Amino acid sequence: MNILVTGGMGFIGSHTVVELHNSGYTPIIVDNLSNSDKTVLNGLEKITGQLFKFYEVDCNDNRAMESVFKENPIDGAIHFAASKAVGESVEKPLFYYQNNVGSLLVLMELMEKYHAPRLIFSSSCTVYGEPDFLPVTELSEKKPAESPYGNTKQICEEIIEDATRASKRIRAIALRYFNPIGAHPSSLIGELPLGVPSNLVPFITQSAIGLRGPLAIHGSDYNTPDGTCIRDYIHVVDLAKAHVASLQYLSGNAQCDFDIFNIGTGQGNSVLEVVETFKKVNECSLNYAIGPRRPGDVEKVFGDVAKSRRLLGWQTELSLEDSLRDAWNWQLSLSRKS
Repeated sequence: MNILVTGGMGFIGSHTVVELHNSGYTPIIVDNLSNSDKTVLNGLEKITGQLFKFYEVDCNDNRAMESVFKENPIDGAIHFAASKAVGESVEKPLFYYQNNVGSLLVLMELMEKYHAPRLIFSSSCTVYGEPDFLPVTELSEKKPAESPYGNTKQICEEIIEDATRASKRIRAIALRYFNPIGAHPSSLIGELPLGVPSNLVPFITQSAIGLRGPLAIHGSDYNTPDGTCIRDYIHVVDLAKAHVASLQYLSGNAQCDFDIFNIGTGQGNSVLEVVETFKKVNECSLNYAIGPRRPGDVEKVFGDVAKSRRLLGWQTELSLEDSLRDAWNWQLSLSRKS
């Protein structure tokens, strides 16, 4: 199967390309390189021994995207391409709606036109907003989003559900995943944020190696054991494998038109727990400073992943310690290259 991977040069996308290849699929990468780098292709080739097709294309560019479909028979798509910084989405909501919702519409119209029947959508636990009960299940109420980014994920899920209900040409799964961290154990690919990182772990690693000042912790007065936000942190390799499992599920279950799965570890860790675990497993120091809360941040969220285990036959294999060790080794490899 040829699988179109939009945003395939990014953090999660690149790791998913590896796992697709390992499972016998042929990934075709589309990425506009707005938050990634072409050197990722080198890492992918070293890991897999394969040079993948790559199109430097913006998913909102209908004509350029159609050329990809014309040149390649597409059996399915995994749609990662989206802007994803919560804080930035609060500042630039119109850009987020145009980019995240618009790109999905372009992709699905082309999938319909060219008979590409399988879609795996990169959704997020942000659709749960500030949940009333934990852990959240796939049946938990979708609360009003805390940020425009979160709202784009809610809207995109609704678009996919409506489209798959109306059309028998596309079947889809939305993966609501939690907080991906870590890097490939080879240290050949990993998270490569451009500019100041918006995610916790790359900021930790860049601070620890001296590229940045003290880590900024956004708020210490939340209703959690240590006052800092709680998230479900999942190793990116485990997350990548969930996309492969979802493709296999769609291929083997013709009755599934649309379904939703939580993808996480099933437990939460606070920001300070992540900091202390990072220091312990990597035997290094880390300075941090407590600051005010950040607009759009949810206090605590982690998921029930029983449905993913039962139907997809998938579960996490790597620990928080594994994730933070791999993230640090990736940062060290970047420093050796520079």
